[in-house]
Amino acid sequence: KFKTNIQCSSCVAKVTPTLNNEAKIDNWNVDTTNKNKILTIQTNTLDTNQIIDLVKSAGYNAELLAE
Repeated sequence: KFKTNIQCSSCVAKVTPTLNNEAKIDNWNVDTTNKNKILTIQTNTLDTNQIIDLVKSAGYNAELLAE
């Protein structure tokens, strides 16, 4: 789970192609109603830094949330 600056459905639409085109991501979603805009990604092969880089490549920030 990652804290992001993905604020609204328009922002989600902008990251969708990047995340959907990554074959190593099984499932993902963004809770834009949460104050931290939580991005949840299910993957067995990508590490934290790879996910952060993917989100950055789509123009947004992501930071690992402490459980």
